Amino acid sequence: MNSKKILIISDKETFSVHGLKMKLSEIGIESTYAHAGIKALSALDFKGKLIIYYMDESVYENASFMVYLKDLCQEKENSLILIGKKAEYEEVAGTVPKNCIDDWFERPLDMKKLLDKIIWYMDRIEQEQMRKTILIIDDDVSYMQMVREGLKDKYHVVMVNSGIKAIKWLAVNEADLVLLDYEMPVTTGPQILEMLKSDTESDVVPVMFLTGQRNKESVLRAVQLNPIDYLLKGMGQRSLRKKIDEYFNRWNL
Repeated sequence: MNSKKILIISDKETFSVHGLKMKLSEIGIESTYAHAGIKALSALDFKGKLIIYYMDESVYENASFMVYLKDLCQEKENSLILIGKKAEYEEVAGTVPKNCIDDWFERPLDMKKLLDKIIWYMDRIEQEQMRKTILIIDDDVSYMQMVREGLKDKYHVVMVNSGIKAIKWLAVNEADLVLLDYEMPVTTGPQILEMLKSDTESDVVPVMFLTGQRNKESVLRAVQLNPIDYLLKGMGQRSLRKKIDEYFNRWNL
């Protein structure tokens, strides 16, 4: 993944868009322009992490694109910088979660302030890419958020609530460790582990089972699937963090 790449989206490739592309090129950042439409974006194979969206009145007429943009930011963990009027920002923020919107710049645009923000963001992304990535697969969103809070200062933590979403995420991303809920509904943890092992893209990803079951039978069933560890959900944030730290330290990962 190249952190020095930016996708610029707008309804039209205006003079302002062209000027931003030139400024980015001057500081060594590659940018790609795309029309603000589902067809144009879906045809791109964008590998960067930051999207800049020049908004205009078209945001009020393109609800389906707003939903697509939201899904793009959430599934690929892209961050979004918005440029435009306050009303346009509020329209986009009504669909795209605010935790996906990294910043908003009102017109007339302060180009220096925007470039300073982009440089800061690129530096942050490079630092984050040096962190180990942990994928949590659990249908309990509250539990995943709790685990993430205990890990996010040191690790890059991704959360998905189903096996299918995990397989899709792993098809385009890499994880250094998977924390997998044993008692998942619909598709169980063991079934998800079998899916991961049968896929050549994810068969070597280390998996730790998470479970609320303490009985011997459940433990034995889990151990027979050869995860790297079997952790009880009630063990607490500090104990879980210690287990994960020990795993990476043990293998000098």
